[in-house]
Amino acid sequence: MNDEPANDGPTNGGPAATGPYAPPAPRRELTVVSADGSRLHAEEHGREDGPTVVLAHGWTCSTLFWAPVIRLLAGEHRVIVYDQRGHGRSPAAGPGGHTTEALADDLCAVLAAAGARAVVAGHSMGGMTVMAAAGRPELRERAAAALLLNTGSSGLLAESTVVPLRAGRLRLRVQKAVLGSSLPLGPVTPLGMRVLRYATMGPGATKEQIAACARIVHACPRRVRASWAREVLAVLDLDANLAALDLPTAVLAGEKDRLTPPAHARRLAAALPDCTGLTVLPGLGHMTPIEAPRAVADAVAALVRDHLTGGTPSVSAEPSARPARPAEKESS
Repeated sequence: MNDEPANDGPTNGGPAATGPYAPPAPRRELTVVSADGSRLHAEEHGREDGPTVVLAHGWTCSTLFWAPVIRLLAGEHRVIVYDQRGHGRSPAAGPGGHTTEALADDLCAVLAAAGARAVVAGHSMGGMTVMAAAGRPELRERAAAALLLNTGSSGLLAESTVVPLRAGRLRLRVQKAVLGSSLPLGPVTPLGMRVLRYATMGPGATKEQIAACARIVHACPRRVRASWAREVLAVLDLDANLAALDLPTAVLAGEKDRLTPPAHARRLAAALPDCTGLTVLPGLGHMTPIEAPRAVADAVAALVRDHLTGGTPSVSAEPSARPARPAEKESS
């Protein structure tokens, strides 16, 4: 990656929390330029000589979302994180706009800037980013393996259970209106955290985890939030891309995920040409990198070991914020 200083895009809204959820200090902050000229804020953490991992966050999030996972991986890995266009410290979308093609362009630019083969992990819209880049020579050349977290390739609004109504046209219309709303979320309040917990997290999420997620989500500009929801998530159809995602790929889901229920993960695992396994985390919701950072870091480290280095990179001994029940592993 070059040492161009980071751009002056929107801020991440200040520290997400204290402890494992506070942003770790990067070794370097950089700017990556995408195909349409969009400038992306990127950070490099961990060991300069370690195997490279690239983490792509989801809708309404930022690099802060990966803080606990970065802490666990940084001891043995070189970790690259970046803000999706319009999120965090990356300015609003350039001419490429809000499209899956633009997401793929951005990921390919980050991989090129990383300058080394990497394991790529994408959460939610970050997973869609990986799927959007499927078949591109840049991904085949630079990605050794992938991890898809809490994501789906199509039918997001039809299968989401964020709105507590029976499946059907009414629920689809209401969810489309709710998720695509450009109304400001306002400051983080106890009521706002309860709503966020219901919509995005499992019943066992801690107050610290909920507060960390709330600060990150509320910092996302409302027009960015609405544009991605309306122009990408509401009409997403990446099913045809799955056959081209032919690198070793693991899939991880939260059992209680309302935004992308586990049915999406099971379909991905069945459709991927080289699925290395499907893991469903009991009791967890959509925000697994914050709810269960050790499970996520372990999944990344396993892909590094099996498909990038052939060695034994491990994660930090730092304890997870709360112990999780054993994951439910399913055949793919």
